[in-house]
Amino acid sequence: MWRRKLDGSETQLTKFERHPVRSLSASANGKLAFSWDGELYTLSEGSQPQKVNVEIISDDFDNDIVKNYRTSGASSMFASPSGNEVAFVIRGDIYVTDTKYKTTKRITDTPAQERNASFSPDGRSIVYDSDRDGQWQLFISKIVNDDDKQFAYAADIAETPLYSCATAAQQPRFSPDGKKVAFLEDRTTLRVIDVESKEVTTALHGKYNYSYTDGDISFEWSPDSRWFLIDYIGEGGWNNSDIALVKADGSEIIDLTESGYSDNNPKWALGGKALTYSTGRYGLKSHGSWGNTSDVILMVLDGEAWDDVNRSEEEVALAKKAKEDSKGEGDDKSDSKDSKKKDKKKDKKKDKDEADKDKVKPLNFDIDNRKYRMRRLTSGSSNLGDYFLSPEGDKLYYTASATEGGSNLLVHDLKKGETKVLLKGISGGFESDKDGKTLFVLSGSGIKKIDLASADVKAVEFEAPYNRKPSKEREYIFDHMWKQVKDKFYDASLHGVDWEAYGEHYRRFLPYINNNYDFAELLSEILGELNASHTGGRYYANGAPMSTATLGAFFDESYDGDGLKIAEILARGPLSPAKFNLKPGDIIMAIDGTAIEAGKDYYPLLEGKAGKKTALTIMRADGKTERIVVKPVTSERSMIYSRWIERNEAIVDSLSGGRIGYVHVSGMDSPSFRTVYDRMLGKYRNREAIIVDTRWNGGGWLHNDLAILLGGKEYVRFVPRGRYIGSEPFSQWTKPSVMLVNESNYSDAHGSPFVYQSLKLGDVVGAPIPGTMTAVWWETQIDPTIIFGIPQVTSMDMDGNVLENHQLNPDVVIYNNPDDVAKGIDAQLAGSVKTLLDKLDRK
Repeated sequence: MWRRKLDGSETQLTKFERHPVRSLSASANGKLAFSWDGELYTLSEGSQPQKVNVEIISDDFDNDIVKNYRTSGASSMFASPSGNEVAFVIRGDIYVTDTKYKTTKRITDTPAQERNASFSPDGRSIVYDSDRDGQWQLFISKIVNDDDKQFAYAADIAETPLYSCATAAQQPRFSPDGKKVAFLEDRTTLRVIDVESKEVTTALHGKYNYSYTDGDISFEWSPDSRWFLIDYIGEGGWNNSDIALVKADGSEIIDLTESGYSDNNPKWALGGKALTYSTGRYGLKSHGSWGNTSDVILMVLDGEAWDDVNRSEEEVALAKKAKEDSKGEGDDKSDSKDSKKKDKKKDKKKDKDEADKDKVKPLNFDIDNRKYRMRRLTSGSSNLGDYFLSPEGDKLYYTASATEGGSNLLVHDLKKGETKVLLKGISGGFESDKDGKTLFVLSGSGIKKIDLASADVKAVEFEAPYNRKPSKEREYIFDHMWKQVKDKFYDASLHGVDWEAYGEHYRRFLPYINNNYDFAELLSEILGELNASHTGGRYYANGAPMSTATLGAFFDESYDGDGLKIAEILARGPLSPAKFNLKPGDIIMAIDGTAIEAGKDYYPLLEGKAGKKTALTIMRADGKTERIVVKPVTSERSMIYSRWIERNEAIVDSLSGGRIGYVHVSGMDSPSFRTVYDRMLGKYRNREAIIVDTRWNGGGWLHNDLAILLGGKEYVRFVPRGRYIGSEPFSQWTKPSVMLVNESNYSDAHGSPFVYQSLKLGDVVGAPIPGTMTAVWWETQIDPTIIFGIPQVTSMDMDGNVLENHQLNPDVVIYNNPDDVAKGIDAQLAGSVKTLLDKLDRK
């Protein structure tokens, strides 16, 4: 800790090593208080830090054992081949329930988490991943007794380890023949293990994929257990992934889609003769790099199957009738001996057919013609969820956002060309039974079982025996965080910190933590040792049952009488309607008849009042009182923001004489971009220059969109009969601009001015920006109220400099003095106007 005087001289006040001083505050007499390494200290002028002696008498926030039965809260779900059971995960443990009854069996019981599971083809085994002992590994649980047919009713279930490695083994899936299990090693390498011999082979090297969040790479076995479909980025395709066909022995890799759009969620179709996947190729793209609407595509890898797909409804009906007629021929049983012979032959043929059915023939693919055998299955692009194509290939079931809100399950008849809503209020991922006649869906409303023929929906209910120990769970989350950072932090050297030592040091605090407020703080402190952006722990506690509303006004803080004296009424707020005729100086004396007394907190009077009629007693300047009825709001944030924007616009108009426009980018997201685009190319179309203010922007992903918008060069004008009516490019700004920044630009709000400056689009004006242009994964834990962040993908300039922790210095440096800000003076905004006027005057 240091002290700097206004003359610039500095004095070091503490000389601690290894850990930083935190939570610094000062009293009115100058005494300092702070924390260091989990202890509290004070420091007076001219003395050494003194540790504060703290004695905690009682600090019991929760019990260390929680027991009950859970009937909801599943985070993932996996259907058995028969469809009579589903496995699901609650708080990191695996359960299995009967899909008809509530009977539920607990499969795992550890403080660590299990996340993905897969049933064997016979339904008697389940393979799953588990993060035990700080290591993701694979286990198999089996029904022991032959007489037990289902997990939910099994008396004995035996668990055995299947596979572990030095990195991580995740997302196991049984092969259709039950002999092998595929999984991801180190989150990206697709590997296959033989269940009996434990021999492991690599199907796809991890260099062809990148995992941002655990579980974001999907793959699926082929029906013949010889191939995979898998998400695939190849070389540099992170932002527009493809679908690859991969041989299970690793001998062949084929990029099937080779698309400039993002393709994902591949699934086998038509018995392995085709595949389906979702794509952004045909959909509407967001105006600001934030997604697009999607479609489902069918790609057929077999010529005969392609012919079948394209048969009309009439042709299908005729073929079906011909097949039935051929079966009926030769059924004359007048000759009993011949009839018996025929029956014996039929029985033998039936046995042979059954045996052949169990033996799945190896698939052969016509890869060369795949691009000519593609069909868009969805009738229109949508905000697509999961999807399922019927085994016959005649009906596509999918979830999509509904115009009335929420999400619906739709069915598109591919022969009739008709799409209809099958069920409303259905969302979530699909799991089907082996025959494809039943879909299971997990969403916020629980697990649903859908009979596709009848569209009948039934809830899959369960009673899961549940017990957990919060202290053990926090211990697991801490260890999980430590390992995740080691595995996924963008810099393999972890910025040079001794992560092993920090893990041991901070772990010693765990026995003394018994609530998630303190636990989130502990996570933040150890993650802070990385000296990186986008780190820290967060605790999302349940909100107040009745939130406190607000009236949309500023009140006179110097007023010390009864009531609230209005200093300013916010535009478009509860008090702003003209019919109230409220003015600064009016006093709100009571809320719903309860007087507001001087010096007393009035906020309790607004609890639960948001959106509800609330009576206010108003005393006017002339001493008269009256009663008005208003509807308070939950927040004043949008009103105050609009007030600030309008003020800035007025300042720029005044200082520039109407020559310069002003826009603010509130977030690096699509809604913000639309606002900027609208005002820049609309209201300010004819201004000579524009100020693009990015201050106090928390980030997102918009840097390239802003660069394109601001990087236009006029190359043609439209002048019919001598009259100017427009220019090209009409969708870009082609005039001078500056980008306004300050110390609070974060994440992509650092990246955007970096791009703007690198491409020399104009001057960056304001205060230096800390380097934080790094993408983060905020991972939700098995306790869903706790999350922590790991910065995973940083940006590097073309000279090899990493942008994280690399300060961006503006072309024109202007600091806002705090005292000026308190007086309403914005030197940075004024400086931006001057910079642009100077540029315009030099033209």
